[in-house]
Amino acid sequence: MFFDVFNMYKQIDFFSETGSNFLNYNYLNEQYSYILYYGIISFGLCCILFVLAFILSPKDITFEKVSPYECGFEPFGDAHSIFSIQFFIVGILFMIFDLELAYLFPWIANLGNLCFFSFFIMFFFLLLLTIGLIYEWKKGALDWI
Repeated sequence: MFFDVFNMYKQIDFFSETGSNFLNYNYLNEQYSYILYYGIISFGLCCILFVLAFILSPKDITFEKVSPYECGFEPFGDAHSIFSIQFFIVGILFMIFDLELAYLFPWIANLGNLCFFSFFIMFFFLLLLTIGLIYEWKKGALDWI
């Protein structure tokens, strides 16, 4: 396996004469190293794609590129027109329930190893979100959908 480099350092104590355990092998460090590798590879890939897009994109400026565009028509009216706040409310509700899933998936993955207190805390979290959704529904924030 690619990450078996860590197996070489399982029995090595680099600072045994000083008593420091700073570089001792630790299984937890191996688990977090995967996240570090993922971050480095993701950042590198983003940088490469950004540079490639900048290099390979056409640089000629035409009238169509610099002209304003609004659904195929020439723009009309003021750009600072007022629109309904319910678009923002729906966006905020989406973000709230999207973050709920981000907290819910790790909890489900470790459900067999968790105590009753962890179950109660997540139940309370979901109960608060459900009460918030019912409140928004009763206030009429979702009536236009």
